[in-house]
Amino acid sequence: MSATGAKNTPFSLIGGDVTISGNLTASVDLHIDGMVEGDISCAALVQGPDSRITGHVTAQSARLAGLVDGSITAEELVVESSARITGDVLYASISIAPGSRIEGRFTHKENGPVATGELKLIANDSAA
Repeated sequence: MSATGAKNTPFSLIGGDVTISGNLTASVDLHIDGMVEGDISCAALVQGPDSRITGHVTAQSARLAGLVDGSITAEELVVESSARITGDVLYASISIAPGSRIEGRFTHKENGPVATGELKLIANDSAA
């Protein structure tokens, strides 16, 4: 089973004891538990909570749980509660778990030209 859950889909794993300096390109799904200092381009990315990425991330889908210091471009983006992201985010669909932290601009990518705007997170206060 792949890092994204699809059966019989090849994937590559970068373990927690691995540090890569330089750009990383994969035509398959990629699971990162280690550190990458460079840009990443892959089909689907799953980032472990203890992982750190310094560079631009480009993926069809990305599930981020660790530290990312760089911009992100993904059609489908899931930000886990343990994620800490510093950089701009370009997405078609996004899910952000409570507890995560993102510092940067959000840009929604539509089927045509890129539409820019701000994402506002509104807390629901049931006491009001």
